[in-house]
Amino acid sequence: MMHPSSRLRLLVVALLALVTSCSTQPDKRVLQLLNTSGFGKSYTGNAEEEDYITIGDTLVVTETYQPEELRANERVAIDGTVLLPVVGAVNIAGMTRTEIEAFLLDKYSPYYDLLDIKVRIVSTSGKYYFIFGEVSQEGRQVLEGDLTIWEAVMGAVPDDETANLGRVRLIRADPRDPLVVPIDIGQLIDHGDSTYNIKIKELDIIYVPPTMLAQVGYFINTLLFPVKMVLSGLGDAVRTLTNISTIGLNRRSNNNYNAGTIF
Repeated sequence: MMHPSSRLRLLVVALLALVTSCSTQPDKRVLQLLNTSGFGKSYTGNAEEEDYITIGDTLVVTETYQPEELRANERVAIDGTVLLPVVGAVNIAGMTRTEIEAFLLDKYSPYYDLLDIKVRIVSTSGKYYFIFGEVSQEGRQVLEGDLTIWEAVMGAVPDDETANLGRVRLIRADPRDPLVVPIDIGQLIDHGDSTYNIKIKELDIIYVPPTMLAQVGYFINTLLFPVKMVLSGLGDAVRTLTNISTIGLNRRSNNNYNAGTIF
């Protein structure tokens, strides 16, 4: 017969195993949300090779033989569709100009014998990259095309005292094959070496880190932050008390003045 203490130990081990298995079991709902490719956006491409249409862009359609019937100027809706004459709602988000023209020719061919469809993409949302760190202009930046990392960093105005241009990082995010390229901007300045003056792509992330001295300064500032908050609070309290005292003195002075005037 098993000793009670042994049974208790076995029960504890079983419970621990159960808890461990439950905690490590991934939630299927979470797995469905995880990004599996690229940056995580639904519609991406190389806009510099051939522009693609995305949500918020406008599709302009012209046609030679049926110019009035098939003409369209429609904004891509949140579900990636546009509403076109004859064929109704069609999903075109993520397609390039060439792909859209071929797609519409196929859609309209059952209705018309002669077709000469041309499309134009009017990008209202634009294509973007991101820059952060020791620069004056952080955040999302419009990618106008043919932009190098030198131009992107200099355009964001790096801080003369804190920016470490020797350790700039170019990040191309991906869940399976992420790419992080360390870049020494100083090589271009000091030696004219443009080997790493990489061309920026849409959704690239650029990080300009602080220098070692700046990091030390930020660390000290973080340590002193609670003290600064306390001193700031004390200063506000002293100013409030001073203001209250001043208001009280002014009121008493006014009352004395008024009393002297009456008598």
